[in-house]
Amino acid sequence: MSDPVVYRSHVRIERVKGPLRRAYVPAESEPVLFGVHSEVAAHYGVDTEVYTPHATTLDYLVSATGG
Repeated sequence: MSDPVVYRSHVRIERVKGPLRRAYVPAESEPVLFGVHSEVAAHYGVDTEVYTPHATTLDYLVSATGG
């Protein structure tokens, strides 16, 4: 019987500081930055004057499902 796994994604994530994370994903030459913004930052009490707003992992998940 052949292996049922067709594709396995190899991703590495680094926590930079606070809510900022750097993700190394296949087919991208540069890392993708994840963080918080607007209502998400407010919910977690993150000051967007201290941390530059970035798309959240939730933003990427929703866009991937819509794609």
